[in-house]
Amino acid sequence: MNLVMRIALIVLCALALVYAVDYAALRIPIPKGRAQYGAVTVRPYYDVGLKSGKSEFYFLDPRKQTCVNSLFPHLGYNPCWYVRKHARQRISM
Repeated sequence: MNLVMRIALIVLCALALVYAVDYAALRIPIPKGRAQYGAVTVRPYYDVGLKSGKSEFYFLDPRKQTCVNSLFPHLGYNPCWYVRKHARQRISM
């Protein structure tokens, strides 16, 4: 059991270190490096359930969503790779 605890502690410390380095890379500006923030066009839509059991969709205008160029969410923004993957945002009603 002692070996399992050591492995778990090492994995936890490694994750904390990766998160800290990711945050530091975002907060410390690199001259002529990558941009800290980005913008992705998202297409939200309403998914309205009808009495018949079917759904009706109402598409909204595309809008820009601010994101951070990092692995993890920071400063209240999602990472750009995640926002690009979820560019269609469903709003259930």
